[in-house]
Amino acid sequence: MKTREMLVGALLALGCVGCTQAPSPVDKAAEAKMAADMKAKDLADIKALEDRFMNAFNAKDINALMAVYVPDQSLLVFDATPPRQYVGAAAYRRDWEDFMGLFPGPIQADLSDLDVTVGGDVAYGHSIQHGVGAMKDGKKLDFTVRVTDGYKKVNGQWLIAHEHVSFPVDIMTAKADLSSKP
Repeated sequence: MKTREMLVGALLALGCVGCTQAPSPVDKAAEAKMAADMKAKDLADIKALEDRFMNAFNAKDINALMAVYVPDQSLLVFDATPPRQYVGAAAYRRDWEDFMGLFPGPIQADLSDLDVTVGGDVAYGHSIQHGVGAMKDGKKLDFTVRVTDGYKKVNGQWLIAHEHVSFPVDIMTAKADLSSKP
């Protein structure tokens, strides 16, 4: 019995030796570089997502458009057109189908002034988006919108979880300013 007690005591003593040692110093510079590299990667991934969005928009490819958004009911969009909000990917898909249906031919759009801030698995950004296309009645629609996106990293992939699209409104006439110049 004494041998067993001595063995347990010795093991406990050895285990506590590690408790008294100071933790190994963290390389702060390496940690900061890793964080900066991750942020740069996240920013590049979100820029690539916005590029995919613009390519899909210009191709009028609804499936590719919807691939940049969360695919479930958590998607919330305040679009420039009624209704006040779209809840869920299915509802927003219908909005895109209706919008693209207004243009029998090509529509061309570009994105500028993209600014994104990343914080872990969430990010937000804003941009200016300009589009031009001929509508069914032959009338050319030339519009510029302000877009704010809330991004969420899902299974390692950035997706848009919230979007707000708007036009400035002239308060005196209550009409949207489709050209939206600075």
